[in-house]
Amino acid sequence: MDNATAYRILTARAEDAFHDDSKARARLTDALAIDGAQLDGLMDAALNSAGRAKPWHKLVKRMEIEGPREALTKTREEAVEILLQWGFGMSTSLVSNAQRLAEQDGLRRFLSATDGMEISEDETPAPAEEPTPEPAPAPMEVPKATPAQKRTLEAIRDNGVKLQEFRVGKATVNVERGDRPRKDMVEWVITQGWAQQDTTRPLFHGQPVTLTAVGEAILAG
Repeated sequence: MDNATAYRILTARAEDAFHDDSKARARLTDALAIDGAQLDGLMDAALNSAGRAKPWHKLVKRMEIEGPREALTKTREEAVEILLQWGFGMSTSLVSNAQRLAEQDGLRRFLSATDGMEISEDETPAPAEEPTPEPAPAPMEVPKATPAQKRTLEAIRDNGVKLQEFRVGKATVNVERGDRPRKDMVEWVITQGWAQQDTTRPLFHGQPVTLTAVGEAILAG
């Protein structure tokens, strides 16, 4: 399973152990406030629940730092090592012996509950592919233009040329400034793709004429 799934499962199991431990402690605390209450069974229950919760406390702390995979591996290894080192020696204190047995039982339960859990390493995300650069545009072929054609292009660039029709079929060339180019020359450079006419406007209001990239390249050459 992946780390995220393992984290959810292990956290849920740890919370169950913590909840049981909290309930056992609360029952013992309540009984201590009652005179003559039988405490032996409640004390054993509290010791057992604390022993079962102890390895889960260690696991949760480690998960916050190292992640589920490393935390589970280390906590299981530590549990096995502790069980092997404890042996069978007993203390003269009955409470210490009971606590020790409870913790041993808690470690065995923890190992059993987590046995066979295989947590896969998070896959390193593949590096994002760099976008393929757009191919460089093919070099523009700049047509040859006569001096008269260049003057027409210069007028379109500089003089605010418009084609305007005051009467049907009688279009004329108007300018905002400077010399006015010949109408046939303006229409010719438009047909060659050296200039363009803004046909989105009504012709009787005047349709501005501007250079295309080809027309600008001719003048720049």
